[in-house]
Amino acid sequence: MQSVNNIKSLRDRRKELRNKSTPEEILLWLKLKNYQTGFKFRRQHSIGGYIADFYCPQKRLVIEIDGLQHFKKDNKEYDAIRSKFFEGLNIKVLRFTNIEVGTETEKVVGKIKLALTTSPD
Repeated sequence: MQSVNNIKSLRDRRKELRNKSTPEEILLWLKLKNYQTGFKFRRQHSIGGYIADFYCPQKRLVIEIDGLQHFKKDNKEYDAIRSKFFEGLNIKVLRFTNIEVGTETEKVVGKIKLALTTSPD
């Protein structure tokens, strides 16, 4: 069976997204990298044809940070399709807004830690 993780055709796009991270992505990455939550996270990790902002493979947890564009009708529908795809692979999705990450960083990290400790291995 072919892997759905980090498909080669998306490698350049993943790299571009990492190099053009938003301030909120950088801020959250500083809290997630190097096992600070007790679990390994990957940044700009592709699953199927989608690229997740952050992914914890051990806990099958995707973290998405949504900027203003995600509140437009078309983007909300696209995000719902993405989430259903991930959930169909038994991957839980947590979504946070840029504002939440920027102003309530520790609260966001707390919610992530809770999800990590309550989700199955």
